[in-house]
Amino acid sequence: MASSGSFLKQVSAEEAWKSTSNRWSAGKNKHGGGNGGMSVEASLNQLCGSEGSNTAAAARKRVMVVVDHSSGSKHALIWALAHVANKADLLTLLHVVPPHTPSYSSSSTHLFNYLRSICKDCRPEVEVEALVVEGPKLSTVTSQVKKLEVSVLVLGQKKPSLLSNCLCGNSSAEEFVEHCIHNVECLTIGVRKRSQGTGGYLISTKWQKNFWLLA
Repeated sequence: MASSGSFLKQVSAEEAWKSTSNRWSAGKNKHGGGNGGMSVEASLNQLCGSEGSNTAAAARKRVMVVVDHSSGSKHALIWALAHVANKADLLTLLHVVPPHTPSYSSSSTHLFNYLRSICKDCRPEVEVEALVVEGPKLSTVTSQVKKLEVSVLVLGQKKPSLLSNCLCGNSSAEEFVEHCIHNVECLTIGVRKRSQGTGGYLISTKWQKNFWLLA
């Protein structure tokens, strides 16, 4: 396994458009863009196919998960590993930090080491890369999706509190996910893990909101 320095690329806001990211494993690739069908199932089936299908083997895609230190981010990654990323795909973990944030380097490295262990445990055959970019979160995600020709963007969500909804309406995190779902130039999926009692995940796309998937 590569050291943390070889898989983690940190990029300033000014460098973001001309940057490249470092992968945990080597190999050249070609990534396709575009979006999926008109439902969660159709979108995933069209883009992801199955591990054994000729279509999936021929069309390698880049899957991006926006990560941070929240549990929602971890659950989104686990869901993407289980339902979106195939063996031939490239999984990009994007961590966006505000410009000029002091001492974010060690924090990001610790985060990616933790997420790397999740990827290794869940899907060791999937190639993964880690990228840290300084800048405003929304514009940074949008620009990196376009620059890296991402096929599927996966975003973690958390259940909004009743008090927050009553007092403030949608939170900034919810608005960020909604904006990405409706405006980013690829299939974008919001993922929220349900409570222990009901299990499964609530999935949101441009066409369906809070679609319950048991697994």
